[in-house]
Amino acid sequence: MKSLPVQGAREVVQVGARLRSARQERRYTLDQVAQLSGMTKGFLSRVERDLTSPSVASLVTLCQVLKIEIGSLFASPRISLVRLADSLPVDLGGVGMEERLVTGRDERSVQLLRGVMQPGAHGEEELYSLDCETEVWHVVDGRIEVRLNEDTHVLETGDTLTFPGREPHTWRNLAEGESVVLFVLLPYAGSGGVRLA
Repeated sequence: MKSLPVQGAREVVQVGARLRSARQERRYTLDQVAQLSGMTKGFLSRVERDLTSPSVASLVTLCQVLKIEIGSLFASPRISLVRLADSLPVDLGGVGMEERLVTGRDERSVQLLRGVMQPGAHGEEELYSLDCETEVWHVVDGRIEVRLNEDTHVLETGDTLTFPGREPHTWRNLAEGESVVLFVLLPYAGSGGVRLA
């Protein structure tokens, strides 16, 4: 009987992309990191492309230069799958719209809501605002009107409107049938997310 070769259970962790991402997030060039770390630009380029593995000492130095924890290079990414049927209902006010939070409940960097507006659905009569940095409204299907202070925008299927979250606004469904809208809410940095309920 022929035996099968058994490979080790340890997987090689490729940290190059995470190092490159951290460098780009800080807007450092390879030259700047090379100068700050005392390593060559060529070596850093090979590390970022996972063509060579840095020593532990080199990794520690790179993490210090990039101001990241060494453990973050090996951490599993936080992934969240939300099925529409399992999404949480949310009520941000208005009449005739069903809103659901379709990002994970613990997600704080961005929140995505899916709104289904019935014919004649509308927001509050008085303008309102949300406590977030930015709102993005994308019309998946239908036709809606969004009023922002003095400006009124009519959005058709495929249109996207972006505005500051604290900008007072209201809305109404102009379609004869349902309108489906995706709302992206970007919270203020460090705020822990937009309070939806």
